[in-house]
Order: sequence, then C-alpha cells, then structure tokens
Amino acid sequence: MTPTTRTRLAIVAGVAASTLVLAGCSSDGGGDPDAETITVSTFPFGVEEFQQAVIDPFTEKTGIEVVVDTGSNSDRLSQLQVAGGRPEVDVMLISDYYAALGQEDDLFEQVDASAVPALDEIADFAKEESYLGPAYSYQLNGTMYSTDELTADEAARWSLYGEESVAGKVALPDISVTAGQLMVSGVADEYGDGPYDIDAALEQLGEWSPGVLQFYSSSTEVTNLLTQGEIVAADSLSGFATDLVESGEPIAWTAPDTGRYMATNRAMIPTGAENVDGANQFIDYLLSVEAQTSSADVVGDLPVNPGATVPDTIEAVVGDIAADPVAAGYATLDPSELVSTRSDWVDRFAREVTSR
Repeated sequence: MTPTTRTRLAIVAGVAASTLVLAGCSSDGGGDPDAETITVSTFPFGVEEFQQAVIDPFTEKTGIEVVVDTGSNSDRLSQLQVAGGRPEVDVMLISDYYAALGQEDDLFEQVDASAVPALDEIADFAKEESYLGPAYSYQLNGTMYSTDELTADEAARWSLYGEESVAGKVALPDISVTAGQLMVSGVADEYGDGPYDIDAALEQLGEWSPGVLQFYSSSTEVTNLLTQGEIVAADSLSGFATDLVESGEPIAWTAPDTGRYMATNRAMIPTGAENVDGANQFIDYLLSVEAQTSSADVVGDLPVNPGATVPDTIEAVVGDIAADPVAAGYATLDPSELVSTRSDWVDRFAREVTSR
C-alpha cells in the first residue's frame, strides 16, 4: 500500500467528485426492502481498500447496496450547500473541521443514538456533543524523524524546530492542512496559554520559520523530503510514517512531550437525506468491532472502537497510544474555537510565518 493510500484521511486535495456502485445487494440480505441503496460520500483516496474493508462486508451483512461519491472535503461540503436541503448523499465521511462548518449551515442532522447501537461501544472522544455525528477514525499529530540523525527524546521536543543544529533540515505543515492546525495548537499550548493562543503560536513559529526548509501541504511532499535526506524531522500525522516504517526505512514517529492534539474523521448524515435508516445501519456497521478492525488492517485507519484489533503496522509507529489516545495525553480541539477564526488564522499564518 502506498503512503497516499495509508493517509487518505489526512490530507485531501480538490478533485472532481465521481460516483460509482461498489457493491450489489446480496440474495440473503436483511436490509429494509424499501431502502435497498444508500449513497456514501467519502475521501478520494483508498476507495478500493475502503470497499474491501467496509462496504462489501456491509452489503453482504445487510443486503443494502452502496453507491460511493468521492471528492475533497470542501468540494463535497459545497455540493451539500448547493443541494439546498435535498442532498443525494445519505452518509458523508468528512474531517471534523468541515463537519463543524457544515453544522454551522445546518447541513447535517443529529445521528439517532437509538438507531446506532455501536455508539455505546466507541471511545468517549468519538461521540463528543460538539458534533452531530460520531468519529470513526482519528489522526495523531507528532514528529516523523530520521533515526540516523535524532533520538526519540530529541524529536519529541517542540524546541527542536528552532535549534541551529537542524536549521534548514526540518519541515512543518501549512496551517491549511490537518496537521497544520494540530501543530499550531501544540505550539500554542507549549509556548502560550493553551491551544487557541494564536498570538503565542505565530510568534514562536515566526522565529523558527527561517530554519524551516518547507511548509508542506501534502503527505507526499514531506515523506519525499525525509526519505531523500533533505530533512531530518517534520511535524506530521502518524499515518504518514506507517508505510515508511513498515518498509524498513530508518524513520520513526513520536508524540510530542506536550501539546498533543488529534483530529477526527466523522460520519455525518446530511439534513434531508433520503435513506436515514440505511445511513444509520451503515454508521452502526462502520463503528463495529468487525469494521473497525478491518479498516485498521486494510486502510490504516486508527480505530475508535476499543474492541478493535490494532495491526502491527500501526503499533510499530504509535505503540500503545492507539489503545487509548486520551490516556496518552491526546485531546481533540473545540470546533467552536476554530470555525469562526479559521480565515483570520490562515491569513496571519501566511503573513507572520511562511513569508518570513
């Protein structure tokens, strides 16, 4: 599996949405005969793996056919806005920030807990009241580094990015990507008054900026920089390291000593969805031990169901953090603190950090 496949939920690019039928009704399915098809909108990467891990088993189990619509977070959210309350999508798998944006515009409805029994099984952070739909996977922020050049203790310090010994040999994410916001909040937590102290974060990042080789915007950029020896460390999502570690590259990933934040990917039901019953059945299966284990193994998603088995390929990167990220010091960010400030923070990051 390529790094792009492994990290399909971390960085999304604008691509034209496409729709295709991935699974047919099984002859012995138990789905509602009046609700035999649902449309699931998801990320454009790793669709074949997602079909194998989740969609085919779901159809076999329920008899409900799944039509998949793909595209970037922003493109798919825009399509919901254009639909004006008459969506062609029953379930949207989307990153937490965009889920919060959609909620601001009443584009999503509350997932009915009584119709999704698996909600009782998943971790508390995956069913935060801030969101109308549950998380089905998450992403940990930390530092990916060359084991030939650094120790885990050195890589875990935020101060690494300002040290003269690695000047010109480190990379940081742009704030516009998932890792970027997590990084900004981590720096704000370390050097300011908490994860939303943007002034402290931008001041510190601005000081580091001259020694940062690149502010990257895709997983490919940062993994290439590291494997080609152009950098020795980069703030990144843990999923970026999975394939590199598995292949035997002298690369590892570590959580920061402080300022540990994670992002979630959420299963949302668009307001006015045609097949809410089928959507609930899909979300219930997506959160089950069976689907969570398969998705972790095939797709590389970190599971939110504690009963799921975490594969060796993921444990080799994050260790026992995957068993309970909250116990390991990781926290999610409050969407109410980010949605209203996002545009201003992105503009300031460009002026005060990347332009230096």
